[in-house]
Amino acid sequence: MTELLSKAHPAQSAEGTAAPNGSPDGHRSQGPQGPAAASLTAPAARAVLVARSTRRRLGPGRSLPFGRLIGPVLVVAVWWGASAVGYLDPRILSGPGAVVSTATDLIQSGRLQDNVLISLQRAGLGLFFGVAAGVILAVAAGLSRTGEYLLDGPLQIKRAIPSLAMLPLLILWLGIGEQMKVTVIALGVAVNMYINTYSSLTGIDSRYVELAEGLDLSRRQFIRKVVVPGSLPGFFVGLRLGVTASWLGLIVVEQINATSGIGYMMFQAQQYAQSDVIIVGLVAYGIFGFASDAAVRAIERRALSWRRTLAG
Repeated sequence: MTELLSKAHPAQSAEGTAAPNGSPDGHRSQGPQGPAAASLTAPAARAVLVARSTRRRLGPGRSLPFGRLIGPVLVVAVWWGASAVGYLDPRILSGPGAVVSTATDLIQSGRLQDNVLISLQRAGLGLFFGVAAGVILAVAAGLSRTGEYLLDGPLQIKRAIPSLAMLPLLILWLGIGEQMKVTVIALGVAVNMYINTYSSLTGIDSRYVELAEGLDLSRRQFIRKVVVPGSLPGFFVGLRLGVTASWLGLIVVEQINATSGIGYMMFQAQQYAQSDVIIVGLVAYGIFGFASDAAVRAIERRALSWRRTLAG
């Protein structure tokens, strides 16, 4: 978009630039000089300093490397402390030490790795198909009135129907195998991708469209220079929500007649009141969710480096 603006408003000619001595025509200005001028400019300088300090106070402050880990570390510290002083009943909630020991045993036996790989495969497939479907539908509805009239209504209705509420129907259609599980995950991801990408597309300022028409851009150039930059912020918001939706859907489908996966491992542990195994599964879900969100954030910062936001 900045490229379009630079074409529409070319740089001023050298005739309008200021001369080194401070005036446009090259002559020395005849403003006040001496102590009087200094007394006149002092309040303005103080106002600039106050404004700068105010802006500095209003902002969120400098970002810290790995600062988002502070919150999870504090939660673990509180959990560890409560377990150490005997505030938590091990039969209800195992302490961090017991959870680490159980995780070590599961890793040594290979049980945790096998279930994690299967869960990652399901979540990855659901995320891939959901993102692809959501973006395609958003582009079709956002760039065409016909597509908007045909697609937006049904998808808004689908948004009001939780994907998990469709489980009985999907089981009837697809059975209880992997296809049903991936479909449930993909539906949750696709709705998030569609809503945010479509909202970002339709929220592009119409002046950019008029500018593109004035520059006689082709359809391909319009999509590359206006549509893609304008829709990227909404796309990444939808992607972050889609990643979260993939893990939420995974937790549910892996407890429905599954024979493998983290959710299956947790469901089996529930039958034998093994809270330590359940917490290992929860920690695995949390780690993968946090890591995937951090990866999307990193890609977003690189792709949208032209933006200046409070996130830094």
